[in-house]
Amino acid sequence: MAAGFGAKRGVLSGNTSLCRGLLGEIGPGVRRAASGATAESQKVCMELVRSRDYDGYVSSLLLPEEARRSSLALRAFNVELAQVKDSVSQKTIGLMRMQFWKTAVEEVFRDEPPSQPVSTELWRAVRKHHLTKRWLLRIITEREKDLDDRAYRNLQELETYSENTQSSLVYLLLECLGLRNVHADHAASHIGKAQGIVTCLRATPYHSSRRKVYLPMDVCMLHGASQEDFIRGSREQKVRDVVYDIASQAHVHLQHARSFSSNVPTAANVAFLQTVVLEDYLQRVRRADFDVFHPSLKNRNPLVPFQLYLRSWKKTY
Repeated sequence: MAAGFGAKRGVLSGNTSLCRGLLGEIGPGVRRAASGATAESQKVCMELVRSRDYDGYVSSLLLPEEARRSSLALRAFNVELAQVKDSVSQKTIGLMRMQFWKTAVEEVFRDEPPSQPVSTELWRAVRKHHLTKRWLLRIITEREKDLDDRAYRNLQELETYSENTQSSLVYLLLECLGLRNVHADHAASHIGKAQGIVTCLRATPYHSSRRKVYLPMDVCMLHGASQEDFIRGSREQKVRDVVYDIASQAHVHLQHARSFSSNVPTAANVAFLQTVVLEDYLQRVRRADFDVFHPSLKNRNPLVPFQLYLRSWKKTY
């Protein structure tokens, strides 16, 4: 049992030209931006994040004004990449879309962004905050690997995926705040890992309905739970034990992130607001006795936006 998570029952302890020739399924066109970021591109990014990453949308609105628009651009970029896996009919097409975004990032850093809303806003954010290209490319590369459409072999593999995607995004948010601090980076690493683990759990009912299971195989094998158990929405003890172990690891990462709080600059705390959302899900899955398919987990908690505001006001995470 993870220390501090509570009792097990009851307390939560390549080819760019080819890419451009398949615009119908690959994505937007690549006409060069004739001018800077527009109000229209800003609106597109805002609506994309609001509709596909509502918690991230609210968190972005609570950032200082100089970082708010850039945060929405980064989250829109992340949404674009995240939805590739579910929106293409073949892995080859997914790889082409990822190649489009790799090329777009390279062009953004050459001051030649494609005339496409997310790319345009990303270009503005890069110019304004001198963002690190490595983090953007790392997100794409890891999402590209995920197109293999298989379960994580072990919990460490899920953590690596989360570090390379979610933690990289938080590093970029810190840069939007003008912060480059080793303690903040350590906290961001653990928060990103917790985010990736919780996202995997939250998406389990959706994926199971499509006969797909991505939960770490080593944890499932430990408790004798098969993929078929999740596909049929089993609420047996062995399935709950798997959820408990995975949720416990997310909780441990939140604890580790907070162990750096005394050394993290106060200005960085607003980049870590997603801890509110993670806590909310972990508390709710605990109350559901780790039944990931419980109906109470399907609805968004209407109090989360208020909790996010309160946490930003307190400047804590």
